[in-house]
Amino acid sequence: MSYTTQIKNEIVKREETKSELIATLSAFVRNNGYIEDNILFLTTENLAIKNKIVYSFETVYEISIQIKIKENLNFSKNSLYLLCIEQKLLFILNDLGFYDKTQQYLETPPEYIIGSNEEIRSYLRGVFLTQGSINDPKTSRYHMELLISKSSEAVFVQKLLNMFNLNAKILNRDKGYMIYIKEAEKISDFLKIIGAVKAVLYFEDIRIYHDKKNHTNRLNNCEQANIDKVVEAATIQLQNIKVLEENLATELLDDKTKEALEYRKKYPEASLKELSEIISMETGNKITKSGLNHRFRKINELAGTLTK
Repeated sequence: MSYTTQIKNEIVKREETKSELIATLSAFVRNNGYIEDNILFLTTENLAIKNKIVYSFETVYEISIQIKIKENLNFSKNSLYLLCIEQKLLFILNDLGFYDKTQQYLETPPEYIIGSNEEIRSYLRGVFLTQGSINDPKTSRYHMELLISKSSEAVFVQKLLNMFNLNAKILNRDKGYMIYIKEAEKISDFLKIIGAVKAVLYFEDIRIYHDKKNHTNRLNNCEQANIDKVVEAATIQLQNIKVLEENLATELLDDKTKEALEYRKKYPEASLKELSEIISMETGNKITKSGLNHRFRKINELAGTLTK
């Protein structure tokens, strides 16, 4: 079962008031329904969604719905449920804000459909049930999308989403418009808005794991970069020491710098900090990393002069 299906199966189980059911149905009909021969047709291949829509219509409008099962032509193994609504059709379409009083399609639903915060959440639930999907954060990039056919509806839904500061954006597609969110935190917020509690917990667990993993990788990369710098610096110092020894020039160094030279040869892989601690401990004469660096600078300068 996909992550999107899990979300949809969870949110259809939410108990809703009559006004919330109307908001959910309004979104579902506006984004899924089509009318032929005075019959409203709704389709879904999800059994839980089919049961939710049937229950909602029967509860709110006290009608019976004819259900047909058809072969799915979208290369899906699931059957397609076709819901046929004929009873009280004009009243229902007016009440759901699909038609106005003259039976003309409304570009956006009336204010009373989304009059409260909870009704807005229900409307967004209805849109997601029909046209929504969210990538499983465990297997893919963070991505949520709603595919909507009409431009006016797409702009309206984007406006509702951004009332919750979700930073939803729209892209034109061949068969309509895609509203999408790519920020993990915003997707998590959307799941909270539509009431998908279990889906939020799963999403957040994966997000926290990814954040920790990325943080660990950054630390490891930083640590490796530091190791590479230590190795590179020590290699240059050892090369310059070799130049001095081949040219019998070590006697030109003062005693403290000779001491640094011998300890570098003895501990070729130690960082300056580690080497300064070793010298301080073994000789009893404390030397700082900065002081040790100053001595190697002398070695490097003399080797550079001899090389020229």
